[in-house]
Amino acid sequence: MENKRSLMLILAVISTFFWGYQTRAGTKALFGGIAEAGLGGDLGALIGRASRVISTGMITGTILDKNDQEYLREQSPETYQRLESGESLSVYDIMNLSKARISDDQIINLIKKTNSHYTLNRYQMDRMRDAGVSEKVIYHMMYET
Repeated sequence: MENKRSLMLILAVISTFFWGYQTRAGTKALFGGIAEAGLGGDLGALIGRASRVISTGMITGTILDKNDQEYLREQSPETYQRLESGESLSVYDIMNLSKARISDDQIINLIKKTNSHYTLNRYQMDRMRDAGVSEKVIYHMMYET
């Protein structure tokens, strides 16, 4: 079992070099996850923990540049935190991303990366339009999620 733990720790550390963490939250998640993975559990739990460690906090760092991240964090800390933790994005989050001047392509990539799915009604679509969400993003939410 010690060899498996060592292998998981090595894989987690190597993965960080490929997908550098650009936020404090991502760095804390990385080291917390590595510590958790190294402390015990069966192989399945170790693999699950390691994969969570590798993906947590990477969404914002790979899609949004530092300026976009900072602006979003200031404008909508809830949406920023949801992205950092890899949670699905709500309609309200999409409106916040648009208000934070995140591009359509970036919003669509964030929807994909967080595996978000939507069933929109007329009221939600009207609210999004009023909030400045583009037709391209609304179309993606309606027909491609």
